[in-house]
Amino acid sequence: MVPFPLLRTEATLVCPATVMNMDQIEIPTYRDLMYPTLVAVRQLGGSAAISELEELVPDIAEVSDQQLAVEYPEESVQAGQSKILNRLHWARTYLKKIGALNNSQRGIWSITAKDIEFLGMDPAVADAALKQADNSVRAEMRKAKAKRDEDAGADEEEEGIDWKDTLLGALRAMEPAAFERLSMRLLREAGFRNVEVLGKSGDGGIDGIGVYKVSLVSFPTYFQCKRYAGSVPPTAVRDFRGAMSGRGEKGLIITTGTFTPAAKAEATRDGAPPVDLVSGDELCDLLKDFGLGVDVKKLLIEEVTVDVEFFDTV
Repeated sequence: MVPFPLLRTEATLVCPATVMNMDQIEIPTYRDLMYPTLVAVRQLGGSAAISELEELVPDIAEVSDQQLAVEYPEESVQAGQSKILNRLHWARTYLKKIGALNNSQRGIWSITAKDIEFLGMDPAVADAALKQADNSVRAEMRKAKAKRDEDAGADEEEEGIDWKDTLLGALRAMEPAAFERLSMRLLREAGFRNVEVLGKSGDGGIDGIGVYKVSLVSFPTYFQCKRYAGSVPPTAVRDFRGAMSGRGEKGLIITTGTFTPAAKAEATRDGAPPVDLVSGDELCDLLKDFGLGVDVKKLLIEEVTVDVEFFDTV
């Protein structure tokens, strides 16, 4: 795999307060996924990457393939995103708020002394205790918001629309050529050389190429830019890999959307050239890390602002 620096930090997402249905499929709430998340981190040795948790927690929580496939509707801010993965984000977020998990800058989650305390309880007792702790944290958050915001009756879900939602909106509004230029600049910032956009008809979805050098070895890498809100299916990964055939074995797909579980599996399928995937969430983190259209002010808490006009000038 190309050693592309993917920084995975938590997105603040629209938090579902109650179970929602789509086509009569009931989806677990983020609170239902909190205890399985703690169990998953323990099973993974006390620390875990987000991708590992996204694979293991649904198994522990006995989430069906049908439930995992349910996505937010097109008119939603989270259009095309899996509801289960969204709620897994929230489960981790609130586990951190109650002190049961920690996460590093690179998105590695680890257990705490409080986590160990919950895991020492009977599962049903631990689940109830976690939900009670979550209630307390949310009550404190509401009090803090009331002090900051004169409109104390604002819709709670609006709290979840944060800088990443703003940034993804700006990215999806870009012209395709501008998004390709932004991707070129991002790759250069990340250490790629000789980056260029191909833009030729018949390239099978290949948008450009760059060379990534690690010590004495260089890797020509083809990339594809997908600027949309939905989920990238496995067929897109296969088609992209087919377009690379005979040219090179390193590929990178960058999207403002998400990747289905099947697309992730296809990207790392045994016997096939691997394809690295950069989702919209990861893209936001990379743009923030390299300061491309995103300004970070570190005061008592981290304050992130998006320069929307930056994306009009790329």
